[in-house]
Amino acid sequence: MAEQVVSHTKFVAAPPEEIFALLQDPSKHAEIDGSDMVQGQRGESKRLEMGSKFGMDMKIGPIPYRISNTVVEFEQDRLIAWRHFGGHRWRWELEPAEGGTTVTESFDWSTAIIPKALEIAGYPKKNGEAIEKTLDHLASRYATT
Repeated sequence: MAEQVVSHTKFVAAPPEEIFALLQDPSKHAEIDGSDMVQGQRGESKRLEMGSKFGMDMKIGPIPYRISNTVVEFEQDRLIAWRHFGGHRWRWELEPAEGGTTVTESFDWSTAIIPKALEIAGYPKKNGEAIEKTLDHLASRYATT
């Protein structure tokens, strides 16, 4: 359901394999997060693959919490998506482009257990803004000077 997906796309001056390696390492997610919610990985760092489970330390404002995620879509160097108990997904799609990669990050709440609650809480808009910042952080990481 396209109306329950917010996504943004940005060119990043790095090959898909390099960006994907970053996304496969949850210990690096806080480095590019644009929401200021991702604080770091819980547990040992392992490369993510289909079915991987990984925990993250998070916060909403000053309130810390923990979340466990499961990788639910995976295509090496092209696609990775994860969800947690709420059912909504974060998806990354990488397309090779001249001089780098076209990166699309999406928040998909069509799979959420209670999608209306996410809408009432304003998460589609908040996550859309955070996705833009995350993509900016990612692009800056690989920007040439």
